[in-house]
Amino acid sequence: MTPAAACVYVDAMAGGTGKRKAAGRRGAARPPGAARPAPRPVLGNDPFTRGAAPRPPASPPSPAPSSGPPPAPAVATVAAVAPAPPAPSPAPAPAAAAGASPPAAEAPARAPERTRTLPADRTGAQARLADVERRLDSALDGLEARVGDLAARAGLAGARREVTEAVARLAPAVAAKLGAALDLARLLEPPERLDRHGMDPRLVERAEPLVELLYATWWRTTVRDAEHVPATGPVMVVANHAGVVPWDALVLRHALRRDHPARRELRPLLDDRECDLPVVGGLAVRLGAVRATPEAAGRILAEGGALGVFPEGSAGARKPWGERYRLQRFGRGGFVKVALRAGATLVPCAIVGSEEAAPGISRTGWLADRLGLPLLTASPLLRLAPAALLPLPSRWSLRFGPPIPLAGRSPAEAEDPARVGELAETVRATLQGMLDEDVSARGSVFL
Repeated sequence: MTPAAACVYVDAMAGGTGKRKAAGRRGAARPPGAARPAPRPVLGNDPFTRGAAPRPPASPPSPAPSSGPPPAPAVATVAAVAPAPPAPSPAPAPAAAAGASPPAAEAPARAPERTRTLPADRTGAQARLADVERRLDSALDGLEARVGDLAARAGLAGARREVTEAVARLAPAVAAKLGAALDLARLLEPPERLDRHGMDPRLVERAEPLVELLYATWWRTTVRDAEHVPATGPVMVVANHAGVVPWDALVLRHALRRDHPARRELRPLLDDRECDLPVVGGLAVRLGAVRATPEAAGRILAEGGALGVFPEGSAGARKPWGERYRLQRFGRGGFVKVALRAGATLVPCAIVGSEEAAPGISRTGWLADRLGLPLLTASPLLRLAPAALLPLPSRWSLRFGPPIPLAGRSPAEAEDPARVGELAETVRATLQGMLDEDVSARGSVFL
C-alpha cells in the first residue's frame, strides 16, 4: 500500500471525512493554461456502443489459381421420409514427406448426396389397398344383382328394350307432326288477354299442335266412356295424380276438349306447390290450370263449368315407386264440400300411364328405397328432378267412371263431416277399383 493510501485509510478509521481520498483520486490540480483532457466515453444502454472498438471489415481471401477444370457445385437432395445419417469425419491426412512441395490448391469438399428412402410400411399399405379394391368389386357385383332383381319384381325387366322399340316406332310420326308443333317462338310472346284465373286464350290456341303431339303421338292416349261426363251443367272430374310436372292435368283437359261429344272445356285445379314451380307452374296456369281455392272452384261450378280435381295433391308426386297407382288419403274431403254446395256431379277418372311417364329417378329416395341403402336418400346427385321435364313415351289410358249426382242433396250436408267423409271414401274406393282393373289389363307400359 502506498503512503498516500495508507493515510486515507487511517483517517477513515479514525472518523475523518475522507477528503484526502477524493483528492488523492483526482490527482494534482491542473496548471493554468493547460489543455483540458478529452472526455472518456460513457457506457450507455445502447448495446452497440459497448464492447470492443469497431474493427475494419476483413477482405475475403482471393482464391488460389488452379489450372484444372472448375469444381462441380455441391448437390444435396432432401430425403422424403427419413434424414440421411451424418457423413463421417474425414481422417487426418498423413504428414507430408520432408522436402515435398504442398499442392497448389485444394479442391472444395463435395456435399454428400442424400438418397430418397421408401417408407417402411409401404408393403402393408399396398396390401390394404388391394383389400379395399376387392371389397369394392364385391359390393358392385351385389349392387348389379339387386338392380336386376328390382327390375324383375317391378315388371320392368324388358323396359329398356320396350322403350327403344317404342321410340323407333314413334320417330316417323313425330317427325311428320313436328313441323306444326315447333313454332315455339310464338309461345314466348307476352300475353294479350288473361281471364280471371290467369288463362291466356291465345297461348292455348298456339300450343294446341304441341299438346296434340304429346297426347296422340308420344303417349298414344286412349279415352273410354267419355260420355259419362255430362254435356252441360256443373261437373267435377276426380282423378289420380302422379309426377312432379302435372302432365296428367294437361292430358285430362285436352281429352275432354278433343274426345268428348260436347267438347267440354275443363279447368284442372293445382295446389300452391305445383303452381309455384319455376316456369312449369306459370305455364300450366296460362294453359288453363287454376290455383286450387274454394272460391275459384265454386265460381267455375256456379257458371256451369267442368272442373278437374286431384285430391291427392302434390303428395302424389312423392309416392315411392312401389306404391304407384295406390291412392293417397283424400284429405278432409274439401272437393266434396265444394261439389255439395254447387250441386255438381262427381265423375271418377282413372289415368294409367302417368306414373311411368315421369322417370323414377326424379323422385326423392327412389333408388335408396328400392336398394335398401338409406345413405343414398340424402345425396342430391341421386335425385334428378329436372328429368321429369322430359317424359318417357309410356302409353296412356283414361277411363271415366259412372257419375255420382249430387243435385238432389242439400247444401247443408257440406257442413256434416261424417257425410263428407263418407262421400269422399266412396269416390276414392271407386277410383281405386278402376285403377286396379286398368293396370292389370294393360299389356306393356311403353308398347
